[in-house]
Amino acid sequence: MDIEESASSAQRELDRGTAVVIGATGGIGKALSLALAEQGVSLCLVGRSSDRLAAIANGAKDKASRILSYQADLTVDDDLRKLTGNLQRDLTSIALLIHSAGSISIGALKDAAVEDLDRQYQVNVRAPYQLTQALLPMIRIGRGQIVFVNSLVGLSAKGGSSQYSMAKHALKALADSLRQEVNSDGIRVLSVFLGRTATPMQAAVHRMEGRNYAAELLIEPGDVARMVVTALSLSRTAEVTDITIRHSIQSA
Repeated sequence: MDIEESASSAQRELDRGTAVVIGATGGIGKALSLALAEQGVSLCLVGRSSDRLAAIANGAKDKASRILSYQADLTVDDDLRKLTGNLQRDLTSIALLIHSAGSISIGALKDAAVEDLDRQYQVNVRAPYQLTQALLPMIRIGRGQIVFVNSLVGLSAKGGSSQYSMAKHALKALADSLRQEVNSDGIRVLSVFLGRTATPMQAAVHRMEGRNYAAELLIEPGDVARMVVTALSLSRTAEVTDITIRHSIQSA
């Protein structure tokens, strides 16, 4: 296969259906949504803020072949049920399901609130599990791909972030187990383990830590999006299962 044939095959991987982006209004979710729009992919954008959803849809409208938006709070069961019902009503198949929503609280175990653990579990583990389970029949129809945006603490826990690390370890387990269950159906599952990335959530983490936030020293969401789109574009003779990205040592 020459370079042109390879590029054509890669484009077909992103032309086969609709991408559902959970957490589309976050920094990484927005970058992924816009990068997929550049490929002409149909988008279903999911986020908490209707204003941010509208802004992203407006930025992608001239490139994406179709855009649907759904406002939902992943900590609210009624929102999850409504979201699932709307997606099942509006779609017949799903080519990409991207989980990029996240919630984080930091603090030592001795004084970290259990309520914070519950919220992080809901957003980082329970919602991805529940939505993937509900949408899996449509992903099977499309022989689709599933992406879990994770964190480096999902590979190696650090002090002061036990709750977030626990949730991200659980998300890795979900992805690894799911991959073994669905690969035989032609479904690919990708985990993306990120270091500190220039997003609003990371800015909030810096405030929690009492540190100055310098976005220019962190991973750029656009770089994450380009890496993910490249992995998703590979022909079906290959599967990227894990991507690890950290910020440059020189910029630390």
